[in-house]
Amino acid sequence: MHSQGELRNVMQSRTMLSARMRKQLGSSLLEVLIAVLVLAIGMLGMAALEAVTLKNSNSSAARSQAVIQVYSLFDTLRLNRDVATAGGYNVATWTCSAGVAAADDPTDYSVFNSWLAGVQGSLGDAGACGRIVCGTESCTVGVRWDDSRATGGTSEPIQIETSSRL
Repeated sequence: MHSQGELRNVMQSRTMLSARMRKQLGSSLLEVLIAVLVLAIGMLGMAALEAVTLKNSNSSAARSQAVIQVYSLFDTLRLNRDVATAGGYNVATWTCSAGVAAADDPTDYSVFNSWLAGVQGSLGDAGACGRIVCGTESCTVGVRWDDSRATGGTSEPIQIETSSRL
């Protein structure tokens, strides 16, 4: 049989153990709250990273579309190489709307106008501009558009110019 002193010691140790467990449970709850806070901050960081990635991929897609449109125009110019190398399709200044030939202007704007409409549609920028400058053997085609929606975008437009022999 246990003596009264031994029973008192057992009761005290159980009381102390139960008090420690209560303290441990409280700090465990605090640890969980901190962990949830750290996780929430991490998730917000991931969401911000995803938004930046989306902007950059849209900018990259626009650049790819511009290059595709330029090479498409080169293929069109090669269909009528004689007119192109004679300057019949030249639109030397940046033009952002359909061109109309003046009475003394020999330029055929139909090719440029349909190409520019395709550029503006594929880039999603109605203010996109283009130009065509052809010499006797080669042409330089340019596209300019506003890419300020992209990360680090500036008010200066993006410009791509490519030269190719016809």
